[in-house]
Amino acid sequence: MTRIAILETGHPPEALRDKFDDYPARFRALLGEDTPTERFDVQSGHLPDDPSVYTGCIVTGSAAGVYEDRPWIPSLTQWLQQAKDRTRLLGICFGHQILAHAFGGRVEKVDKGWGVGLHTYDVTRTEPWMHPRKDRLSIAVSHQDQVVAPPPEARVIARCDFTPYAGLAYGDNAISFQCHPEFQPAYAAALTELRRGSIIPDALVDEAVESLKRPNDRAVLTAWIRAFLLLTPPPTELDGSGI
Repeated sequence: MTRIAILETGHPPEALRDKFDDYPARFRALLGEDTPTERFDVQSGHLPDDPSVYTGCIVTGSAAGVYEDRPWIPSLTQWLQQAKDRTRLLGICFGHQILAHAFGGRVEKVDKGWGVGLHTYDVTRTEPWMHPRKDRLSIAVSHQDQVVAPPPEARVIARCDFTPYAGLAYGDNAISFQCHPEFQPAYAAALTELRRGSIIPDALVDEAVESLKRPNDRAVLTAWIRAFLLLTPPPTELDGSGI
């Protein structure tokens, strides 16, 4: 049976929790409510015992940085290393960063400052699950950290000048994106407004909020994610012979 594990690595800010859904609920909506899911609170130390019993696993966004000294980050890193090619893996924002970290890349807080609002990525490769075809994607973002050196095996599948490694793929069974297809424009705007002045300069907030009024490609990236997680054949484990 198709079943997706949602590895919850963060939560919306307290000020937004009454008005907006949490992150697992957003991904359930993205997948479709008919898709069975199981939620794991990673910050509390919960991870699937056996990744291979799931059709796919989603690693959500988080306010944490992969380089921070938090006990759950090494545990998640090790779990991802062991889960690779035993299930499909999808990383979003922090999930994108920790997949790169786990597989041998480097993530840093870059001196470019905050990426917020609607960013447009060039799609640099065509993958089998990319239907409908699209050469560019405009999706909400919210991040300071970035992948600055992808793992040697990674294929860059999306980029922009601000985020050169905005989308990565590993073999046939792991992909990740820096952007947030699960964010409604209203939530992305509210999150950015919450950081106005104290964290993000007013002018950048104004620009970001205005950009979120433009058309976006959430529906396209959602279709790609559904195809990757739900429609392509499941991974095949080696039988031990090495062949």
